[in-house]
Amino acid sequence: MSATASMILALAVGTYAFRLVGPALHGRVELPARLQELLSAGAVVLLVALLATGGLTEGGGFAGWARPAGVLVGGVLAWRRAPFVVVVLGAAGVTALLRATGVA
Repeated sequence: MSATASMILALAVGTYAFRLVGPALHGRVELPARLQELLSAGAVVLLVALLATGGLTEGGGFAGWARPAGVLVGGVLAWRRAPFVVVVLGAAGVTALLRATGVA
Protein backbone atom coordinates (compact mmCIF):
# COMPACT_ATOMS: atom_id res chain seq x y z
CA MET A 1 0.00 0.00 0.00
CA SER A 2 1.39 3.41 -0.92
CA ALA A 3 1.99 6.16 1.63
CA THR A 4 -0.78 8.26 0.11
CA ALA A 5 -3.34 5.48 0.35
CA SER A 6 -2.37 4.72 3.94
CA MET A 7 -2.70 8.40 4.91
CA ILE A 8 -6.12 8.60 3.27
CA LEU A 9 -7.17 5.46 5.13
CA ALA A 10 -5.87 6.87 8.43
CA LEU A 11 -7.77 10.13 7.88
CA ALA A 12 -10.93 8.22 6.99
CA VAL A 13 -10.69 6.10 10.15
CA GLY A 14 -10.01 9.19 12.28
CA THR A 15 -12.95 11.07 10.76
CA TYR A 16 -15.27 8.12 11.38
CA ALA A 17 -14.00 7.83 14.95
CA PHE A 18 -14.74 11.51 15.62
CA ARG A 19 -18.24 11.11 14.22
CA LEU A 20 -18.81 7.99 16.33
CA VAL A 21 -17.62 9.54 19.62
CA GLY A 22 -20.46 12.10 19.78
CA PRO A 23 -23.39 9.66 19.82
CA ALA A 24 -21.42 7.10 21.84
CA LEU A 25 -20.66 9.53 24.68
CA HIS A 26 -23.92 11.47 24.58
CA GLY A 27 -25.37 11.53 28.09
CA ARG A 28 -22.28 9.94 29.66
CA VAL A 29 -20.05 13.00 29.73
CA GLU A 30 -21.32 16.27 31.15
CA LEU A 31 -19.35 19.40 30.28
CA PRO A 32 -19.47 22.37 32.66
CA ALA A 33 -21.52 25.33 31.47
CA ARG A 34 -18.44 27.58 31.34
CA LEU A 35 -16.62 25.12 29.07
CA GLN A 36 -19.65 24.93 26.77
CA GLU A 37 -19.66 28.74 26.51
CA LEU A 38 -15.92 28.78 25.75
CA LEU A 39 -16.31 26.11 23.07
CA SER A 40 -19.15 28.07 21.46
CA ALA A 41 -17.08 31.26 21.50
CA GLY A 42 -14.11 29.38 20.06
CA ALA A 43 -16.22 28.06 17.19
CA VAL A 44 -17.37 31.60 16.38
CA VAL A 45 -13.80 32.91 16.47
CA LEU A 46 -12.64 30.15 14.10
CA LEU A 47 -15.48 30.88 11.67
CA VAL A 48 -14.73 34.61 11.69
CA ALA A 49 -11.03 33.92 11.08
CA LEU A 50 -11.91 31.64 8.17
CA LEU A 51 -14.27 34.28 6.80
CA ALA A 52 -11.61 36.98 7.08
CA THR A 53 -8.82 34.99 5.45
CA GLY A 54 -11.05 33.58 2.70
CA GLY A 55 -12.81 36.84 2.03
CA LEU A 56 -9.92 39.27 2.15
CA THR A 57 -6.91 37.44 0.75
CA GLU A 58 -5.94 35.70 -2.47
CA GLY A 59 -2.50 34.37 -3.26
CA GLY A 60 -0.97 35.96 -0.18
CA GLY A 61 -2.26 39.45 -0.95
CA PHE A 62 -5.39 41.56 -0.81
CA ALA A 63 -8.22 40.11 -2.91
CA GLY A 64 -9.62 43.46 -4.02
CA TRP A 65 -12.83 45.17 -2.99
CA ALA A 66 -15.40 43.06 -4.85
CA ARG A 67 -14.89 39.88 -2.82
CA PRO A 68 -15.06 41.53 0.64
CA ALA A 69 -18.19 43.40 -0.44
CA GLY A 70 -19.80 40.12 -1.51
CA VAL A 71 -18.77 38.46 1.76
CA LEU A 72 -20.22 41.39 3.69
CA VAL A 73 -23.53 41.15 1.83
CA GLY A 74 -23.61 37.38 2.41
CA GLY A 75 -22.87 37.89 6.10
CA VAL A 76 -25.63 40.46 6.49
CA LEU A 77 -28.12 38.22 4.69
CA ALA A 78 -27.14 35.26 6.88
CA TRP A 79 -27.40 37.42 10.00
CA ARG A 80 -30.91 38.46 8.91
CA ARG A 81 -31.69 34.72 8.59
CA ALA A 82 -32.26 34.70 4.85
CA PRO A 83 -32.47 31.28 3.19
CA PHE A 84 -29.11 29.77 2.26
CA VAL A 85 -29.77 30.06 -1.48
CA VAL A 86 -30.53 33.78 -1.09
CA VAL A 87 -27.31 34.28 0.92
CA VAL A 88 -25.16 32.55 -1.71
CA LEU A 89 -26.83 34.21 -4.68
CA GLY A 90 -26.74 37.63 -3.02
CA ALA A 91 -23.03 37.39 -2.21
CA ALA A 92 -22.16 36.04 -5.66
CA GLY A 93 -24.37 38.60 -7.37
CA VAL A 94 -22.82 41.57 -5.59
CA THR A 95 -19.31 40.28 -6.29
CA ALA A 96 -20.10 39.65 -9.97
CA LEU A 97 -21.77 43.05 -10.36
CA LEU A 98 -18.81 44.88 -8.84
CA ARG A 99 -16.34 42.95 -10.97
CA ALA A 100 -18.41 43.62 -14.08
CA THR A 101 -18.29 47.36 -13.36
CA GLY A 102 -14.52 47.23 -13.04
CA VAL A 103 -14.09 47.09 -9.27
CA ALA A 104 -11.37 44.51 -8.68
